[in-house]
Amino acid sequence: MSRVRADEEEYWHSSKFRAFTFDDEDDELSQLKESKRTVNSLRDIVDDDDDDLERVSWSGEPVGSISWSIKETASGSTSSLDGRDSSLQKGSSSYAALPKQASSYSLSSLFKGRNKLPSFQSLSDALTDTGVKSYAPELRRPKVEYKDYSSDWSPKDTVRRMQRGKVCSLERFRSLQDKLVLLDEAVAGHDGNVITAVLIFLKRTLRREILFRELEVRQVALCHLIHFLREMGEQKFLLDLLRFLDRTEEVALSQYREHLNIQDVEKRREFLKGCIGLPFSAEDTSHIQDHYTLLERQIIIEANDRHLEMAGQSELFRKYPRKASILNMPLVTTLFYSCFYHYTEAEGMFSSPTNLKKTFKIPDKQYVLTALAARAKLRAWGDVDALLTTKNWLGYTKKKAPIGFHRVVEILQRNNAPVQVLQEYVRLVEDVETRLNLATKYKCHDVVIETYRDLKDRIQLTAYKGKVERGSAEEEKINSILSN
Repeated sequence: MSRVRADEEEYWHSSKFRAFTFDDEDDELSQLKESKRTVNSLRDIVDDDDDDLERVSWSGEPVGSISWSIKETASGSTSSLDGRDSSLQKGSSSYAALPKQASSYSLSSLFKGRNKLPSFQSLSDALTDTGVKSYAPELRRPKVEYKDYSSDWSPKDTVRRMQRGKVCSLERFRSLQDKLVLLDEAVAGHDGNVITAVLIFLKRTLRREILFRELEVRQVALCHLIHFLREMGEQKFLLDLLRFLDRTEEVALSQYREHLNIQDVEKRREFLKGCIGLPFSAEDTSHIQDHYTLLERQIIIEANDRHLEMAGQSELFRKYPRKASILNMPLVTTLFYSCFYHYTEAEGMFSSPTNLKKTFKIPDKQYVLTALAARAKLRAWGDVDALLTTKNWLGYTKKKAPIGFHRVVEILQRNNAPVQVLQEYVRLVEDVETRLNLATKYKCHDVVIETYRDLKDRIQLTAYKGKVERGSAEEEKINSILSN
């Protein structure tokens, strides 16, 4: 009997099954509760700095990587079956060991406290769990984008895409007919950028003779190409095109423009001399001749004046040093320079203002305006008076200003002319209202008083009396007129 009892004790102590007791603290329910409390405490700690952690699965791979996503998805299909098997085993009597499921739990979900069963998913997981293809990114371009580089576009579609800024290859247009159709479509689209792009392509792929012949009957495209060649400075190609079109004057003008790129003054003079024989019109030929003559004069004047300035032989150059060279300056600037430094020279000198006026047929109005500005700047009021004084055939002299005396007054005032000089020319202004305005503006009191006297306007004269100083000569003059 004792032996049987000993066998029963050995059986219960050696068996993997244990009897149920209310005091047993190692039961599965208590383990689950303790695990839940542990997970919740970890979630409170980890949630604050969750973004700084690198999430990994039980296998040690980073959560969110492509390989992890594929494994998670692949294991998802078998997780429900494993869950059912494990529940059956657990229901049978297995309390000793919990079933290990393949990959339905990750370390990230454990830290966040997701104790979901394998067969149930959250709403966000259900929406994102769409299979392997959703986790593997599409590295290739969308198929629709491959059409940008397709060779199936027609000339019309190609032009439309170029207008929208799309990338289009024009190399597929190999035949002359296709290239001309492409050019016609570009012209019909009225987009200058597209027309220029097509012309650049044709310029690169066609012989010049063929391109020139086709452009001769396409004037819009021809104008775009000529403008493009001028902007890019392709002078040789432009000259060949103009010669083919028999535009001789444009050829000559294009060659003449090349002088702007010549810095050496002697080489520029020789170049201009050669341009005189080009097939210009009669008027243009005269301008080219004047340009060459002017540059030749400037070279002579510059050499002489530089010598005088360096030697210090001229008081005018010492008092008013030159600020710039006269070379390559316009005709009006050259005339002002001559009126400033060489006004009194004889007409036979190249630097004489009268010589320049006669050689280049400068109008009287332009000459008087330029000479007046130069002499007024030097405050040479005697020269100003002589410039505006003319003599008739009887020997009588009178003041004459081709630019009008109102402009003479303005120029003199800008150069700080004294009131006595200003009054002399304000009196010569014919229009009464203009004369009064100028005299009042520049405080020429004598002119204002004399004008009101001639108008016999006692009211205005009395009112103007309050604008002059008391006891001055102007006040006495007004009182004398009013008393008479």
